[in-house]
Amino acid sequence: MLLGGLPFDVSRPAALMVPGAVRRLEGLPRWPTDALPAVRVGAAIPSLADYRDQISRARDQLAAPDNSLCKVVLARSLQLTADAPLDARVVLRRLVAADPTAYGYLVDLTSAGDDYTGAALVGATPELLVARFADRVVCQPLAGTAPRAEEPDVDAANGAALAASAKNRHEHQLVIDSMRAALEPLCEDLTIASEPQLSRTAAVWHLCTPITGRLRDTLTTAIDLALALHPTPAVGGVPTSAATELIAELEGDRGFYAGAVGWCDARGDGRWVVSIRCAQLSADRRTALARAGGGIVAESDPDDEVEETTTKFATILTALGVEP
Repeated sequence: MLLGGLPFDVSRPAALMVPGAVRRLEGLPRWPTDALPAVRVGAAIPSLADYRDQISRARDQLAAPDNSLCKVVLARSLQLTADAPLDARVVLRRLVAADPTAYGYLVDLTSAGDDYTGAALVGATPELLVARFADRVVCQPLAGTAPRAEEPDVDAANGAALAASAKNRHEHQLVIDSMRAALEPLCEDLTIASEPQLSRTAAVWHLCTPITGRLRDTLTTAIDLALALHPTPAVGGVPTSAATELIAELEGDRGFYAGAVGWCDARGDGRWVVSIRCAQLSADRRTALARAGGGIVAESDPDDEVEETTTKFATILTALGVEP
């Protein structure tokens, strides 16, 4: 079995390992449930003003008549500082308790090289990149976001507004079209829902379109499929090359944020999820870096994107006891 994490930029080293033994459990191990030390936001990278400027720059490029870029996902970061070392196991337990339907993960990043020695990635993502079991393939791409609300009527209205949003449906369709193009050479009997569905986490609504198919060649493994799909336009953009070039220019190296984490066994079966709603913990566990991004199209409003990323930060910040 191979397991671990793929970075956003797959030309950089991955954090993969072949374990000596594997133990499958129904739930999490009986890890500590102790209180976490106080955690506070040390810095926003970039500042909100600079993030708005980046969105405006991207929007201008998207609107240019000679431009090939259709969508780009721009992320911002929060540098977090803890009063004492954080126990990643406690963070994971909190994430899973808050949203049992999410894919919780904790990945040792040491095998990615010296820059990651002792570091870890912990998160709980709602997004399945791809699962492969025998010849069956399943994907659940998400794109398009709205905040949840405590009041049921307001919450339902937020979901309905997302489902009716032309901007969000356009952004979502770009993801589906890209994934269709990547999967059609590898799968037959490809089934893609004609309309996106509403999917919800504890913090946000998403548009989701389930995709299923059968492999043309069962020598195609789960990690082959993950590499064929990653990065999807849900975390990168359209076209991929132009979007990732702009992301590198504006953000620098994303590391393992918006990459993929998962496993692939000797039969080729496995599951890979998109590594969002997460934080990278330092080796001494006294600092963490959380990231959140929003899909930018020509119609995007910078203030709306700031609000969207703030909503997305809530998953990891709540687990750490920090106000977004």
